[in-house]
Amino acid sequence: MERFQELIHTLDSYIWGEYLLIPLLTLVGVYLTIGLRAMPWRRFPQALKQLWQGRLKDDKEGDISPFQALMTELSATIGTGNIAGVATAIYFGGPGAIFWMWVIALFGMATKYAEGLLAVKYREVDSLGQHVGGPMYYIKNGLGKRWYWLGAIFAFFGMCAAFGIGNMVQSNSLADELHTTFAIPLWVTGVVLATLAGAVILGGIKRIAEVAGKLVPLMGIAYFTGALIILLIHFKQVPHALAMIVTDAFTGTAASGGFAGATIWMALRWGFARGIFSNEAGLGSTPIAHAAARTDDPVKQGMIAMLGPLIDTLIICTMTALVIITTGVWNSGETGAPLSSLAFNTGLPGPGGYIVSFGLMIFAFTTILGWSYYGERCAEYLFGTGIILPYRIAWLIAVITGAVTKLNLVWTLADVMNGLMAMPNLIALLLLSPVVFSMTRQRLRKAVD
Repeated sequence: MERFQELIHTLDSYIWGEYLLIPLLTLVGVYLTIGLRAMPWRRFPQALKQLWQGRLKDDKEGDISPFQALMTELSATIGTGNIAGVATAIYFGGPGAIFWMWVIALFGMATKYAEGLLAVKYREVDSLGQHVGGPMYYIKNGLGKRWYWLGAIFAFFGMCAAFGIGNMVQSNSLADELHTTFAIPLWVTGVVLATLAGAVILGGIKRIAEVAGKLVPLMGIAYFTGALIILLIHFKQVPHALAMIVTDAFTGTAASGGFAGATIWMALRWGFARGIFSNEAGLGSTPIAHAAARTDDPVKQGMIAMLGPLIDTLIICTMTALVIITTGVWNSGETGAPLSSLAFNTGLPGPGGYIVSFGLMIFAFTTILGWSYYGERCAEYLFGTGIILPYRIAWLIAVITGAVTKLNLVWTLADVMNGLMAMPNLIALLLLSPVVFSMTRQRLRKAVD
């Protein structure tokens, strides 16, 4: 068993190290941004307009509204990465890591745009009448029969990764937080969480999207408001914090307090890694949600999809980072969720800690909902619609298991599976990029309605 653990840790460090996935994800984002002539940056106000219009019901083909598709995406991406991931980036890379999170998010907008566009263009309708899509389908229908194997590989790794990063890791983090803060037994959290998740998941994508469409905006606004109050209290430190983020990105951060110091490379590495983990641009998970949108325009849905990194990383993660830095606890020696809790408690004694705990509760719950759909669609691609009910039951059992089990190996396995599912998706994005560029140019010759 020890040898297996060593092998998984070695594989994880190689996949997410400085020579493979992080540079590849970055280069694909840069390439797509250049190929799109920075369209995601130039057109994001129009994307916001599309999102607002996407709330309305219409008779276009699809299962959920374009707005609900983005909320389903955000339900899966806004999670522990926005609280624990940001703190971890600062702990290892210093405040400068946040600058590189911004950079990878800006280029990730182009990646998300391409994923959303291709998801709608190459989606299918299954035997139950559901609109299904994602990397496995745009590999199958966009690249042809010679590439079917690549789509199957993505679906397999996606199905396995879902049980880790989207299920057991989330229930474990939530159960641990509630046990630490409120002394709630781990098994109680597991059973309650599985019961609540089951009430939503068993209703399929329409119920998941309906719940996500209400919870995600509510929790996002509540968390943003709590962080904003702390920043208003410490408004004099905000300019210094922003200056530190920018300067330390290019100079490194000297050792101070309980902080061991970080080089420029450490800031870049941890900023890119946590940024990618936060918004999932390029991993291939989120286009599965966008494929279900009621739309007849892949470009419009792509524009809505590209708002994900903007909301997730540039807004939510930045607020967490500024609270950690302005309250002066960033070099306390704490890391992960405890560092975020310390920062919110310091900035807003009493209610601050509950903001983090409540945020983790909602974020973990919605992540479980969103990833259940991703994993289910991957399983359906491999085994057909008959797998759906058994998969949902297995998913709920895994929620309880994750809450009561030590998951050191599961965390690492989840990272490995996430990295492996990204590879087929990135290959497909590169090979289908001419389609993305061509469709975008043709569509944008006309004004986007």
